[in-house]
Amino acid sequence: MQLSGKQISEFRKTILDFYTVSGRSFPWRFSKTPKGRKTAVSPDPWGVVVSEFMLQQTQTHRVVPYWETWMKKWPRPADLAAAPLETVLKEWSGLGYNRRAKNLRDCAAAITKDSGGKVPKTPEELIKLPGIGPYTAGAVACFAWNYPAVFIETNIRSVLIHFFFGDKTGINDAELIPILEQTLDHSNPRVWYWALMDYGAELKKITKNPGRKSAHYAKQSRFEGSFRQIRGAVIKTLSAGSLDAGSLRKEVDKTIKDLREEDYYRALEVLEKEEMVAEEEGIYKISG
Repeated sequence: MQLSGKQISEFRKTILDFYTVSGRSFPWRFSKTPKGRKTAVSPDPWGVVVSEFMLQQTQTHRVVPYWETWMKKWPRPADLAAAPLETVLKEWSGLGYNRRAKNLRDCAAAITKDSGGKVPKTPEELIKLPGIGPYTAGAVACFAWNYPAVFIETNIRSVLIHFFFGDKTGINDAELIPILEQTLDHSNPRVWYWALMDYGAELKKITKNPGRKSAHYAKQSRFEGSFRQIRGAVIKTLSAGSLDAGSLRKEVDKTIKDLREEDYYRALEVLEKEEMVAEEEGIYKISG
């Protein structure tokens, strides 16, 4: 889709006008001056990395207190890299998808070892880090360094579909990327993407989610009784201390209704392969 100059300018004005009046405020978006005044200039790049890992499949309001705790406890990549995985998982408990915590710790270790503790500035460098895919690489480069990356996520997707695709359904991201490229504000991509995301979040409150028209839309599966819940229960239990398989099963049983033995042992096997859990002489513990 080729947009006219008028379409681009009107679209930008609508999005940025909304942001000026109703843009959201999150601690990872702002730095603080010595006097405590918040400013949108140069957010802490490491804080941006932490926020992007936490925000994967997790709502922003749930992330804020975790992010604030983590940044006090591990203000630099080297601090997190040196932390035991058991401690890291305890602090992560409640956010879900525990593998993200291990990936973030591994990412911190790579930044410390290979980049002198400094977050890389381009998507090409960032995507080489553990746990970072194309979206996260673009988002971190943009929000940490104001790099004009092209990336897409659920709120951005909703905005583009709402404005440019009417009643069409089954819209592929390949149709959206050219619009992002044409409308990208190269002078301040950081604020532009914040504005897009905030507009998309507001859209979902006032209208049926436009993202449902995307070919990539998938309703999240039920958590209760799922394999994700079993994995999470194992990690949470072992974060409190090592246990043999039988004792661990009894504790997990308290959380998972009608836990099947094959699902329990499959969870242990997967967690061992992912190096989240280790077993030694029949005793299971958090790795690292």
